[in-house]
Amino acid sequence: MTANDNKPSAKPISDGKNERPCPICGKPRSKRYDPFCSKRCADVDLHRWLKGSYVIPGASAPQEREDEDE
Repeated sequence: MTANDNKPSAKPISDGKNERPCPICGKPRSKRYDPFCSKRCADVDLHRWLKGSYVIPGASAPQEREDEDE
């Protein structure tokens, strides 16, 4: 153990929930639409999900070989 291990961190620990801005427009969050600031931003996010904008790229799946005998 060093002498610095017992010092409190420079930042107070908090849940950080209301400290981050709206992920869509950057405005402060609202309690009603958390983590967004408004219904509009919540709807924009939902549209992005439904449209498929939030896709994590990965390796393509191997293609199945079709047998012509069947």
